[in-house]
Amino acid sequence: MKYILHPTMKVFSTEQLYEANKVTEAKQEVSFNDLMERAGTQIFNWFHQRLQGAPVPVHVFCGIGNNGGDGLVVARLLVENGYNVKTYIVNYSDKRSKDFLINYDRIKNVTKDWPLLMTCEDDFPAMTPDDIVIDGMFGIGINRSPEGWVKKLIQYINAQPCFKLAIDMPSGMFADAPTEDLETVIQANHTLTFQAPKLAFFLPATGKFTGYFDVLDIGIDREFLATNPGIATVISKPNAQRMYKQRAKFSHKGSFGHTLIVAGSYGSIGAAILSTKGAFRIGAGKVTAFIPECGYTAMQTAVPEAMVITNDADDFITDITHHFEPTAIAVGMGIGTKKATADALLALFKNTKSPIVIDADAINCISENKELLKHIPENAVFTPHLGELEKLVGKWKNDFDKIERAKKFAKKHKAIVVIKGANTLTVFEDHIYINTSGNPGMATAGSGDVLSGAIVGLLSQGYDPLTAAMFGVYLHGSAGNIVSHAISYEGTMAGDIADALGEAFIELFRKEEPVEEVKG
Repeated sequence: MKYILHPTMKVFSTEQLYEANKVTEAKQEVSFNDLMERAGTQIFNWFHQRLQGAPVPVHVFCGIGNNGGDGLVVARLLVENGYNVKTYIVNYSDKRSKDFLINYDRIKNVTKDWPLLMTCEDDFPAMTPDDIVIDGMFGIGINRSPEGWVKKLIQYINAQPCFKLAIDMPSGMFADAPTEDLETVIQANHTLTFQAPKLAFFLPATGKFTGYFDVLDIGIDREFLATNPGIATVISKPNAQRMYKQRAKFSHKGSFGHTLIVAGSYGSIGAAILSTKGAFRIGAGKVTAFIPECGYTAMQTAVPEAMVITNDADDFITDITHHFEPTAIAVGMGIGTKKATADALLALFKNTKSPIVIDADAINCISENKELLKHIPENAVFTPHLGELEKLVGKWKNDFDKIERAKKFAKKHKAIVVIKGANTLTVFEDHIYINTSGNPGMATAGSGDVLSGAIVGLLSQGYDPLTAAMFGVYLHGSAGNIVSHAISYEGTMAGDIADALGEAFIELFRKEEPVEEVKG
């Protein structure tokens, strides 16, 4: 099962989603309750398509706001179609939304088994592993974590071994802000979200609560969705297809650039080999590896296609001297952080006019000597893992603070920051690009070296830096999916990912469903 994404899927803020509803109501001349009916019907259709009337007990938990109204629509439709339904109103306040009340009256008109008004722990229902829970307690409007018996209810539901389906988003989760109390979030097996995914679905602290998710179209105004940039863009296969540059028939190796890989030190020559392979497999015309003398034989043996320049020092890089103008440069993979190496980096930054990817120890050198930042070429692509990112931008309080710090860094230094991990984020100016390819098997040493090679190889072929970062991340993740599908997550090695980059291009235009890791 996979999440269903439109060709260009955006992530909107809570405020933007509220505005989208208002625009839709006005332009389509419908009420908010009509939108609620659409949403509940879509949830029911998804459910009914899979259950086909099976007599499994279904527990629908509804809050007293609009998410609860959605839940009541679902519960009513389930009742009308013969399902074994128990509906509960989580009565945490004496305030109700207007549309909740409309749908509360409607469900009472179709069943004698009226919703149970829950007010304390004594009202918690018994459940079995075969039951299904539909969570409609809280939606995007929540701004503080549940407390008291409602918190205990969420924990009680989480403790049950039954299947849990969340409406729009798991109750207790904040859509685009840090969730205050993670112990008050429903642990959903599956989430059915309306019109667009929420940013929290893609972040480490909260994404684990979403489970798998589908995006359901409830008819929100198309013009609004198309013209509003949102706060992030989700990069999936259709986006990546549009990034691809077709090769001309009469191309030659010079048509696809000359990449310079500056990498390696004694004990870390593998980083140079992996990034060099990554650049070749992504399509760079020529690749020269600049490495310390100790890596010469290993590089020439492992990647005979590469040209090699060795540093005067045997064990580490001290002076980056080359006699050609690279089309693009990647620097930092396994180079260490010795002072001589940092000095060589400074000279490289001052003198190069080539697009550049800055990774690994180059980032660590910058973190230790901020003077280097003054000389970073414009539109440099930084590819840190989380530890390197923290050194670069400072310690963050939560995932949202991490993103804001990365944005600030990117804007200040006119750079692109690739935050590696599940759902790798590419940050440029005020926007975030969220990757959908990849899987946990890629959490292996050297995977990041391959990614740096892939991005710089695309730069060498004439892709602009932002596109090279996004496309490189997607293809790298797709290659990881191909490998892991063939030999398991556990068996995946970085060299396998590099070798599969070519097949990732084939996968890009394969008609059947892609091999794709899809958990939120």
